Amino acid sequence: MFVVEPKSPLPVAAAPAVPVPPRTAIPANLPDPPRSAPGGLALALLADGAIPADALVRAMALHRQHGGRLEDILLAHGLMPAPVLYAALGRHWNAPVIDLRHEPPDPRLIDRPGAAFCLRHGLVPWRRFGAQTVVVTAHPADFMGRAVQLVAALGPVTMAIAPPAEVEAALLQARGSRLALAAADRVDDSESCRRWDRGLATAAILSAVLVLAFAGWIAPAVTFGLLLGWTVLTMLAGTALKLAALLVPAPVPGNTGQDTGQDAGADKAGAPLPAVSVMVALYREAGIAARLVRRLEQLDYPRDLLDVLLVVEQKDMMTRDALAAAALPPWMRVVTVPDGPVRTKPRALNYALDLCRGSIIGVYDAEDAPEPDQIRKVAARFRHAGPRVACLQGVLDFYNPQTNWMSRCFALEYAGWFRVVLPGLARMGLPVPLGGTTLFFRRNVLERLGAWDAHNVTEDADLGIRLARHGYVTELIDTVTHEEACCHPLPWVRQRSRWIKGYMMTLAVHMRQPRLLWRQLGPWGFIGFQVLFVATLSQFLLAPLLWLGWLATVGLPAVPLAPPALAGLTGLCLVAEAVNLTVAWRGRARAGLRVSPLWALAMHAYFPLATVAAYKALWELMRRPFYWDKTSHGVFDHTPAAQRVRSSPASTRRRVS
Repeated sequence: MFVVEPKSPLPVAAAPAVPVPPRTAIPANLPDPPRSAPGGLALALLADGAIPADALVRAMALHRQHGGRLEDILLAHGLMPAPVLYAALGRHWNAPVIDLRHEPPDPRLIDRPGAAFCLRHGLVPWRRFGAQTVVVTAHPADFMGRAVQLVAALGPVTMAIAPPAEVEAALLQARGSRLALAAADRVDDSESCRRWDRGLATAAILSAVLVLAFAGWIAPAVTFGLLLGWTVLTMLAGTALKLAALLVPAPVPGNTGQDTGQDAGADKAGAPLPAVSVMVALYREAGIAARLVRRLEQLDYPRDLLDVLLVVEQKDMMTRDALAAAALPPWMRVVTVPDGPVRTKPRALNYALDLCRGSIIGVYDAEDAPEPDQIRKVAARFRHAGPRVACLQGVLDFYNPQTNWMSRCFALEYAGWFRVVLPGLARMGLPVPLGGTTLFFRRNVLERLGAWDAHNVTEDADLGIRLARHGYVTELIDTVTHEEACCHPLPWVRQRSRWIKGYMMTLAVHMRQPRLLWRQLGPWGFIGFQVLFVATLSQFLLAPLLWLGWLATVGLPAVPLAPPALAGLTGLCLVAEAVNLTVAWRGRARAGLRVSPLWALAMHAYFPLATVAAYKALWELMRRPFYWDKTSHGVFDHTPAAQRVRSSPASTRRRVS
């Protein structure tokens, strides 16, 4: 039973700690009372003298333009202070306003509907009086929509009111530690690497090394031939995949809904916009906090529908202090993740997911500078796409490609990956390993799959495979985010070793049941998965064998092969190199990258570093499988590049915790 107090002359702004017992009962399935309409609230605010008329007119105009809650508009645009607004809401709804800072809730009541449910809907079961449970809500107009679930969990309920920040703080104070523990185990055991047996992995890797060493001692020529044959086979498989991505035709924009500029305009013309939550995981990022706020303020999306969560670790006082000193707008908030058994970006995202208010969930990196209209494009694409499209991946560019030769190679590599390879994989219906940033998900799908694997250090690629396994589709959209290119060898190796280690763990996890993976992905998807992971890892680990082949082309007797075999190997390597160069050049052209195409030739000296990173990853897989090697951000100030992004039209132009 849902109950509402009758109108009382008692001022609710100074509500008593214990509300007056309710006297009028209303069945929970009745429609919202008329006072839930925004116009009714607006008139009540005006009659109370709680808001100037011009501010109210502005708020109502914004509401007519894109919908949303009137109270969210008033708060996000700074038109009313939260205490004044919620005191007025209490009078309007004839409900007490509870000071949750001094009157905390009963944690046992929170457990009945669940803390995640309460956070999602902005409410907290507070106290019990007789048969009634007082439930404090930040969104009184939505309260009756939750009445069925609340009555099922709590029995008869009555409504009280408190600001959103107080509701969230009270819930986290009561059950934040439990939510933090749950954040580490959201993904089902069968699809997670959290049960990774370090001893078993060590034994398997060392056994493989000993077997190869023994085989090389007994039959060196045969062993070398088998290894070289596997290396060439995986090189050809990877080359064929890249060539297919180059040649697969692009869809016609008008037929696919990917003309996102048109869609964004349609949204501006009056179609309802969804609430979007964007999470930015920060760890030891004190020097970048202020710049991050400036970048995100460039986003062109209604502030009352934009929910930005800056997610920081509890022990990272450096970043927390920097954010506390920054002037955050009302639509940005800091989420502090309690310390736990692992301290990774995916665990932080899992914890913050329950605090998100949007139906679309986005992820940015700490150093990202997204295009201003990016979220409008995302909202428009999701509106036009079918329910199987669960994820939209944006394109990454860099604002420091001219720093040195390594940054140029990094930019060329990413241009080919995000503008040629990934779109090709998506068009061919293959699993798409996601990048760690500029990702947007349908929230219901993300929660259904258990969100991120908190123990996987390449959580993005793993999530992309899980989406494909469960029948969902990832699309690449025409929107760009600029970030910082890693341009020094040691940081590059650390970053790449984490990615390769994550690829190794992702391969091991999803190949636990090969037959099930075959059924879920289908034959085509299964083969694509093997090429993406097995061939890529083999190329990194066995690349020295191909280096010997290249040495032989300049006259060094490095490979014990007959001249015809050596000529064939050289020819295959040249074909693979030609495809790699074409991918880089095509990506450069599509990105409009101001880097000479001749720098692609330098990538022949750039990629050997990945082999160093692969062996580092193999060692860490045995010793520290869940260790997250931190990438430093904020080395370069990209203000001029950001200005160019804001002034240019849309073009086909990883954070760690």
